[in-house]
Parts: sequence; structure tokens; C-alpha cells
Amino acid sequence: MLLVVWTCVLVGALAVPQHSPVHVADQARSESESLEEEARTFLAGVDERGSTECTAATMASWEYASDINERNKKIKAEAQLKYADWQKESWQMVKKWNGRWETLSDPFLKRQFKAMSILGTAALDKKELEKYNSLVTDMSTIYSTAKICDYKNPKKCDLELEPDLTRILRTSRDYGELQHVWKMWRHASGRKVRDHYKLFVRLANKAAKLNGFDNMGDMWLYPYESDTFREDMAELWEQLRPLYQQMHAYVRRKLREQYGEEYVSKRGPIPAHLLGNMWSQSWGEVYSLAIPYQGKTHVDVTPQMVQQNYTPRKMFELSDDFFGSLNLTRMPSEFWTESIIEKPKERDIICHASAWDFCNGKDFRIKQCTDVTMSDLITVHHEMGHVEYFLQYKHLPAVFREGANPGFHEAVGDVLALSVATPKHLAKVGLLDEVHDDDEEDINFLMNMALDKITFLPFGYLMDNWRWDVFSGKTPEKDWNCAWWNLRYNIQGIKPPVQRSEFDFDPGAKYHIPANVPYIRYFVSYVVQFQFHKALCIKAGQYDPQDPSKPLHKCDIYQSTEAGNALGDMLKLGSSVAWPEAMAALTGGKRMDASVIREYFKPLETWLTNDNQKHGEFVGWETDEVLCTSDGPREAATGEPSSATTLVPAGPLYLLLFLLVGLLLSHRS
Repeated sequence: MLLVVWTCVLVGALAVPQHSPVHVADQARSESESLEEEARTFLAGVDERGSTECTAATMASWEYASDINERNKKIKAEAQLKYADWQKESWQMVKKWNGRWETLSDPFLKRQFKAMSILGTAALDKKELEKYNSLVTDMSTIYSTAKICDYKNPKKCDLELEPDLTRILRTSRDYGELQHVWKMWRHASGRKVRDHYKLFVRLANKAAKLNGFDNMGDMWLYPYESDTFREDMAELWEQLRPLYQQMHAYVRRKLREQYGEEYVSKRGPIPAHLLGNMWSQSWGEVYSLAIPYQGKTHVDVTPQMVQQNYTPRKMFELSDDFFGSLNLTRMPSEFWTESIIEKPKERDIICHASAWDFCNGKDFRIKQCTDVTMSDLITVHHEMGHVEYFLQYKHLPAVFREGANPGFHEAVGDVLALSVATPKHLAKVGLLDEVHDDDEEDINFLMNMALDKITFLPFGYLMDNWRWDVFSGKTPEKDWNCAWWNLRYNIQGIKPPVQRSEFDFDPGAKYHIPANVPYIRYFVSYVVQFQFHKALCIKAGQYDPQDPSKPLHKCDIYQSTEAGNALGDMLKLGSSVAWPEAMAALTGGKRMDASVIREYFKPLETWLTNDNQKHGEFVGWETDEVLCTSDGPREAATGEPSSATTLVPAGPLYLLLFLLVGLLLSHRS
């Protein structure tokens, strides 16, 4: 009876209208749910329309990139403007939600609104945006259509970057020919880009300011969601610099043995044209000169690929099989019918390898002028990694169809390539006859990997360091090229084969500058891919830090569904969560950590340190040379370097000489 009485009292209390806290809470909850439903409907509508608009714009860009002509250029420009109109329209609709979306309780919805609050370059007015897009297209076209004359046959002037110049740099050991190719490529590309880039920087910074950023460099860093990003990158580089300096010293000695001390000094920077790559960004093509133990198994399987009649198609199929073995998604039929994986004849295309998401959940492509080499086999896996990421997050709203941060996207294919490049895997797929348990072969393998991975790190770090200072105005226009060579010298220990000037624009001779593609993502990628690799190798049972028979550098995750499922789970997140959460989902940690790279290469680092000490090799670099001058027109007219003051390191001898010359000139005047 007592229970019934108290129940009636309680029911009566709950039934009190208007002023009841419970009723108010219910009403607030109802309003919140109504707002969230309204937000969900709004975002779904924007996403559907946005995907359609994105598909049209991407298709127009594809047509131009795969067939460079004036008609396609015009169509691309019109499509870019139309897409920008939609972006601005949707941004203005999102702005109307300001003050409301912040109150949403669903973090998935709030994150969409936050991401969509940044408009990007579409914030420019129509005329300026048209000019901005035109500048990027024109700079990319200059780069992609640049041709130079043959060193040995000056009347043959149709040599292109891909495949002609790339092959020469990879195979030639003729100092003069390499110098010619290096210099003339920059004449044909970078020099012609500089005037375009001046206006581009101004418009890019204006777009950034319209989005609430100080300059374009700051806007580029927004996706990393970190107030200390630049400091974090500097710390990562400091973690890696000792290993790079040991590599630098060793390779410099090997190049000196090949070319002589008159070209490669004992203590100086390395001439940029001798490293097998147009930008000295990776040095794998000089492996034959740098191999620690001749006669041991060679991990460059290019000859075997040629002997086995590999084609670009077969290279892509091999990569697709790898993804399939991990229980990840294979390439859809549209990929195979629509991709361009060989350079077409009779038309110009942008050969720089790229992966394309057409925003409709089914059309994904790669455009690559593939050569049958092991280097390109690695590139194939890199580009296929992008497409796998597209496939895994295609179910998400368009705003989240990105990597957790830009470096994650670059890392995915490279993670697989760390397995693909192992002798164990190459033997599994029939590209190596046998694998030996041999310490010397291990050092050869790690050297080959380091010539790609370790030597890239300073270049990956300095590219956007240069652009950040250009965008912010810290580096004025008059110093652009010499500031570039300051970074190349100080961070990378590289020097140009001929003196440079401010008449040159050597950054513009690298695709990502004229095409306006941020580059720090690649440095981030090279760090996090080793963290991913370690986590996947542990899941695959291929790595045990307590078991010397299972070192990290021998891990091959091929055919491990456990590793593949873990990778897929992270990829499915896209950018719907902050990148530390995505990283933690796979690795258990939330920070970027370069120590895993040192762990992977530890046997090689120990070997390099001992070998450099044994040969008395100077670790580091110094020079008295004038690498870049603040002048230039005289060099352009005569082909001879000008004598203006330098903005790149001048040692004591040069300073003394400079003072003496100044005194003489003063006396004569």
C-alpha cells in the first residue's frame, strides 16, 4: 500500500506542466534532435550536388592533363570557374549555419561544418579566380611541354623529361652530358615560370586572406590541425639528420671515386646533377656506384622485369594482386578501361604520375607514363595506394573523402612498397631467383632502400620551407632563387653544377611548384609510413623486436589479411576524425615519430658510421664557392655567370678575395 502511495506522488510530480525541469529538458532535447535532423538533411543535399559538380570539374581537368591542347585548356578553365561558383554558393549556405552548427552534439556533423567553413581559392572574385587558375594551368603546361636539345646531337631538340631526360640522368656517367641536361631543363622550364609565379603568389595570398589566413602557406597547414606543425617538422628532421649526413658522406666518396676530386670535393656539397635524378630528391639510380658489396644479390630487378617481358599493364596487375592478398578492394572495371598507364603517342600529356578520384564513388583512375623499371614499379604501388584510399572511404561525405592528413594519403602505397621491395617478396613474385640469409646482402638491400627513402627526406622537408617563406614575404622576390639554393645547400648538402642567379627560377623546374601542389605531405608520408609499416608487420607476425630473425627491414605483409584489415579500418575513416585518432587506430600512438626510420635502418647506420670513419670521410659539408648570385641578365645573354654578390655560403677565402677585388675596383675608380 505504501508503495502505491509513493508511486502516485511521483507520478503527480512528473505530471506538473510548464515549469518542470524534466519537461524543459525534453523540449531542449527535441529541439536539438530537430536541429540535427535539419543539419543532416542540409549536408546531404550539399554533398549530393557537390559530388555532381566535382565530377564535371575533375573530368575537364582529366581531359586537359591527358591531351594538352587549347580546346581542352578552355574547357578546363570554364569547368573550374563553374565548380568554384558552386563552392562559393555552398560556402555561403554553410555560413548561414554559423552560431548554430557549433551547438550540435553529433561530432560527425560538427566536423563537416568546420571543414566546409574554409572555401579555398574559390573565395577570389571571378576575374581573379580565372587568372589564378589560368596561371596554374599555364605554368603546368610550360613544365609539361618543355623540351631541350640533345647534348651529342644539338640539332635534335625534342628531348622531354619523360622518358628522355629521366633515362639519361639514370644511365649516363658523362659529366658534361649530365650537366647539359640539368642546366637546359631549368632553362626550358623554371626560367619560363618565374614571371607567372610572381602574380600567382599575390593571388594565392589574397585567397588565403579571404579565408582568414595570413598567407597561402598558413592555409596549406590547416588540414594538419596543429598549432605547432612547423616546429614538429623541424624536430622530426633533427631526428633524421645524423643518418642522412652519414649517407651523404658515403655517397660523396663513391661519386668522387667515379668522377674525380676536380668535380666532387672531399668536404663540399655534392653536385646536383650526379645523383641520377633531375632534382637530386632520391639517389637510387646511383646504386650501382654506391653498392657496399659488389657481387652480392642485386635488389634492382629492372633487368629481370625486362627479361620477363613486363609491361606497364603487368606492373599494375601485380600491384592489384598485392592489395587483393590483403583482403583490400581490387581495382574496379572503370579503372582498367579509363586509366592511362603508358605515354600516348602523337599528343602531349602531363606525365607526372597521379591518381584521380572522380567524386562519383565508382570512377577512379591513374595517369602515368610508366617505364618498365623497378623504380616505376614502386611508383605504381604508390599511385595504387591513393586509389585504394579512394575506394575505402568512398562511402563518406565528399568533405571527408581525403586522407586523415595529406601525408597519410601519400603513405599508403609506400607502405606496401616497403614490403614489395624486399628480396623475400621479389622472390615470391618471381623477380628474384633466391634469397640468402647474408649480412652483406642485408646491407646492400638497406643501402638501396636508403638511397630512395633517406636521401629524399631533406628535399621533402625543404620544398615547402622555401614556399612558406615566399608566401609569408620573409623571402622577397629578388632573392627567390638564391634562397632556394641556401636551403639546398644548408639542409641537403647539394650544389648546382653551374652557378645560378636570380634570372633563374630553379624551384619552378620541379612539378609541384608550377602545379601548386603542397609538398610537406611527402615528408610527413616518409615518417608515418614507417610507423604504419611497423604496426602492420607486428599484426602480420613478420616483425618481433625481441627476435633477431624477424627484423623490420625484412618484413613482407603480402597475403596477411590481419594486416590488410587493420589498414583498411584506418583508411575507411578518411578525414572524418583528426589524424592522431586515425594513427592511433592503426599504431596505438598519436604522434609522428621518426625513430622508427632509425630503427629500420639501424644496421645500415652502424655500417655507414664505421665505413666513413675507416676512410676518414668528413661528415657534413662546407664550401667557398659562390653558388647563386643576386644578378642574372648577363648570364642569360652570354651564357657566362655574372659576378654579382652571392646569397649562398661564402667561406673565408671567398670573402678575402671579395674584399681584395673591392679595394682594387675602388682604387681604379
